[in-house]
Amino acid sequence: MTQPTPLLVLAPAAARSDVPTPLSAAVFRAKVTVLQMRRMLHNLRARVRPCRKSDGAGFATTLVQSRTKLWSDERDAERIYQLGKVQNLRRACAKLDHVLIEPGATFSFWAQIGRATKRRGFVTGRMLQQGCLVPSTGGGLCQLSNALYDVACQAGCEIVERHAHSRIVPGSVAAQGQDATVAWNYVDLRFRSDVTLLLEAKVERDELVLRLKRGPLTAEMPAFLRPSTTAKEKPSLRVRTILRDGAPAQSCSTCNETACFRHEKTDVCERPSEGRAAFLVDENWPEFRAYVGTKRTKHDVLGLPLDGARLRLARYRWPTDGFGRVGSAPVATLKRALAIRGKAQGPARRTAEINGAQRIALRLSRLLGPEVETVVIAQSLLPFVWRNGDLGGRDVTVLMTRLPMTALQARLDAALARHPERKTLGDFRAPAWLVKAEREALAYASRIVTPHAEIAAMYPGKSELLPWAMPKIAPVLRASDAIKKIAFPGPTIARKGAYELREAAKALGLEVVLLGSGLEGAGFWDGVSTSRASENWLSEVCAVVQPAVAEERPRHLLGALAAGVPVIATAACGLGPRDGVETIPSGNIDALIAALRARLLCG
Repeated sequence: MTQPTPLLVLAPAAARSDVPTPLSAAVFRAKVTVLQMRRMLHNLRARVRPCRKSDGAGFATTLVQSRTKLWSDERDAERIYQLGKVQNLRRACAKLDHVLIEPGATFSFWAQIGRATKRRGFVTGRMLQQGCLVPSTGGGLCQLSNALYDVACQAGCEIVERHAHSRIVPGSVAAQGQDATVAWNYVDLRFRSDVTLLLEAKVERDELVLRLKRGPLTAEMPAFLRPSTTAKEKPSLRVRTILRDGAPAQSCSTCNETACFRHEKTDVCERPSEGRAAFLVDENWPEFRAYVGTKRTKHDVLGLPLDGARLRLARYRWPTDGFGRVGSAPVATLKRALAIRGKAQGPARRTAEINGAQRIALRLSRLLGPEVETVVIAQSLLPFVWRNGDLGGRDVTVLMTRLPMTALQARLDAALARHPERKTLGDFRAPAWLVKAEREALAYASRIVTPHAEIAAMYPGKSELLPWAMPKIAPVLRASDAIKKIAFPGPTIARKGAYELREAAKALGLEVVLLGSGLEGAGFWDGVSTSRASENWLSEVCAVVQPAVAEERPRHLLGALAAGVPVIATAACGLGPRDGVETIPSGNIDALIAALRARLLCG
């Protein structure tokens, strides 16, 4: 592999005095400014550009990977800077994840990430400067550049530019000479590949994980990318590097130089209060409202679409008292409401809902500052916040309202294969990137909280099953003709079991009381006696029936149980074993007819 022409852009040497002074700091700053200007001009001439991103399709094989611990310094005095470092890694990994490194293109750390500023979400961490670890916006990104250098070398990439740290940072790979420092914009890490590679960058629970992936092997692929049992030697470097002096870098908590003008006062270095929790919620379910009420503290953060209590909107009426901070996304929520207004169930409505949830999620994710160590998040917001890189390194609890998209779509696909004439079973499928993001986030989450029995059963060992909130409905006295009527909560659509109920009603000569809208078209109920639900509909029926393929919120079923009306439903309705409920298999008309016949015989 040909060696690159060395770049003539050097980092300024660290001041050699034992203790930094205001004068040495000013001289250092002046040198940095000159070097930043030179590098900016060089980049303009060389047309340095960021690499584009890819959805990752076709890159199934991990070629190399790097795993490094997130929390490298557990001293109380460094806690606030460790939290800042991890936050900076989240922001930077969001820029790097799924970057496509094409053959011959030069990957540049700073071209890809951009300047680490507060406006762009970066916070204060530790940065090596003049031999000291000092607080700096964007501090801690060298852990990422070290890992990038590691995977680039493992993959046999051509290292175009790399600089070593001037001092050994405790807990880093500098002692082994495997480090690559970066400083905006004049100290960069750059490398090239002969083949197309996909970079994955993730902040996981306790580790920073980088992977380089490749597509299928081809005959033209270079030998170094083919399976081999021999170790790959790192390429020799012709770039100029900072010479280290072997001394470990010190921070104010370890150097004991209290006379230094940079010395951080005691109150700055103290450990911050215990990590906060953030609750990012969407629609107000009474089960989740009660759960959040038992978990939140006065220091915690609440993010909700709208202040429903103040605006008198029951859907978003979450209690806001008792939180340290409350944020909302009113503009994004209004846009979502307008986008779905007038749209019936189907692809157009679901697309509008997804786009709206994404806007709300990204707005509320701004509440996740570095001090937030625990996130309790609504399932509707989860994949977007995960994909944005805001959940890594945090403990995550998911408030689940429906089946995960992977399972839901597989279930609908299977039902459609059995009944291709039921077109609405194929109405909508989420985009692959969204399904993947939700699957990854649910696998990462440490806890799943839901009142839905079927969903809770899918996550043994980490699910918490909440009791359904029963509505306050007095038991009803059923009319004499109720024995020949059943209620269908609906809406009238295949996934809610409308076809099975129609056939059962025909077979038994039952009248169906309809509660939901009709989405299967005119004439669907031809041959069946139907009526619309009145105010006292529970007193008019002998049972409420929901033979659904999938059901999120069985509120009508819960109302029936509270009123003493029997319920016939599938496990997909999430009620679980309980008095008053007969569970039948989904899609089984014979089982439904048998359950209804038994109900009729019981009177």
